[in-house]
Amino acid sequence: MKELRMIIRDLREDRDIKQKVIAEYLGVSQQTYSNYENGHREIPIWAVTKLSEYYKVSTDYLLGANTGYLGNTNLNVKYLGDITMHDVVYDIQKLNPKDRRDLLRYIRFLRNGEN
Repeated sequence: MKELRMIIRDLREDRDIKQKVIAEYLGVSQQTYSNYENGHREIPIWAVTKLSEYYKVSTDYLLGANTGYLGNTNLNVKYLGDITMHDVVYDIQKLNPKDRRDLLRYIRFLRNGEN
């Protein structure tokens, strides 16, 4: 299970946000926030609540109780090169049902070695 400090770092990095921006949002210094992410300082409950609001995830997710978050949910952010996740979803939606099933099987194969 990931630690809170790692989860908030991953969320921040997924969105290409600087520590300073999050620190300002929380009303703490950049050094204090850095200490949260590095595990040198305990993250206060009020900060966990504010971070869940900022990232639009549950506090359960931040605390490791819910692993349903799959990454950046902004579909317009560059996903790979100049391709956005919106482009990927749009292309998938244009496939016929058989090709979609085949694509999902292939994704599972790549991810887990399943067929």
